[in-house]
Amino acid sequence: MLVMKMNNKVLVKLYVPLLEKQFDVWIPISRNVSKVIVLLVKALKEFSGNTYNPKYMPKLYDKVSAKEYNINASVKENNIINGTEIVLI
Repeated sequence: MLVMKMNNKVLVKLYVPLLEKQFDVWIPISRNVSKVIVLLVKALKEFSGNTYNPKYMPKLYDKVSAKEYNINASVKENNIINGTEIVLI
């Protein structure tokens, strides 16, 4: 796996149980988690041919601790760093 250093983004492992898939994605550290979720949903809709279409805004959780991330705080403020495993439910 190629790992590049990006100062304004972090590489995380995203798990999407509804699709039964996992992805390595770069997310911007300065964005609020709510905006990151919107970007992830948009990308997942395109990737899945619109089969991923949640009725409500999904929530983002830390895979290890099961802690829900604060949607009003930034990625950085939520301590999401390179290698963090996150779950979109």
